[in-house]
Amino acid sequence: MSEMINDESRCPCGTGLTFAECCGPILLGRRRAPTAEALMRSRFSAFAVGDSDHLLRSWHPDTRPQDLILDDGMRWLRLDVESVTGGGPFDTAGTVEFTAMYRADGHRGQLHEISSFTRYEGAWVYVDGTV
Repeated sequence: MSEMINDESRCPCGTGLTFAECCGPILLGRRRAPTAEALMRSRFSAFAVGDSDHLLRSWHPDTRPQDLILDDGMRWLRLDVESVTGGGPFDTAGTVEFTAMYRADGHRGQLHEISSFTRYEGAWVYVDGTV
């Protein structure tokens, strides 16, 4: 993981919880994301800390790239979840609309996406997104 974060740091996904209480155990594979939103938040945290292994692991095999090289010059700053449809503990599919703010090459930017998630072998996985 490229960005320094410890268990007591605030989780990058913006819940206000510590990393150990929120996305940390999901990134480390100690627990599964209970909802599509939780998986999406863990994926944002993975981008923020440079954890490409979690990103690939949590991507549906039908849409997952062979490899993933993260841009070390991009710093993910904040996540705003706009809406969630489905994706609950008893659902098999869901969508999460979000805006993620970042800084790259000295400029601020934002990514607005509607991400699709599904259950695969009992776990939530990212399928694709519409920007």
